[in-house]
Amino acid sequence: MKKTIIIFLFLCSLISINVMAQRGNTGEKYGKTLNLGLGIGGYSGYYGYVGHNLPVININYEFDVASSFTLAPFLSFYTFSNSYYWGSHNYPYKYYTYRETVIPVGVKGTYYFDKIFEANSNWDFYLAGSLGFSIVNSSWDNDYYGDQNYYAHGNSLFLDIHAGAEYHFNNHIGMFLDLSSGVSMIGLAFH
Repeated sequence: MKKTIIIFLFLCSLISINVMAQRGNTGEKYGKTLNLGLGIGGYSGYYGYVGHNLPVININYEFDVASSFTLAPFLSFYTFSNSYYWGSHNYPYKYYTYRETVIPVGVKGTYYFDKIFEANSNWDFYLAGSLGFSIVNSSWDNDYYGDQNYYAHGNSLFLDIHAGAEYHFNNHIGMFLDLSSGVSMIGLAFH
């Protein structure tokens, strides 16, 4: 699947290179953008090992820092539960439920390559890095007295790299694909 996405991005960049810009690339601003994304995570990255994939929601707001460079404070969210069969001579064997909610927060720095690629104004191409930490809330059933550390938590600090593209439907709305070492996202951008 990732190979298909990478090939798609490569073909889109080939189509966009050397096409006359409709909005013009000179002085283009990338900030003042609200990005809402949905991804699938769970196996790696700052989300830790869950053992299965699950939906992850992300929101960030970009603001211009320098030419072709933005910063975006972000907040992500996911939650999951799992059952664990446990018992002892004092407690009956049964399935006990573990619940965890994780809220990663941080900042994402993005550099846009539109000028270098001479991309059509409908497209934005970027590389980015994000730095942050995860707020984790976990709980077990009230009558569970076994090892409460059975499920290991993910790292609380994280650093991810991103590569992505955005297609602008018009001057106000776009759709983006963000491939990441944490959780890859697809979403909408509101300019």
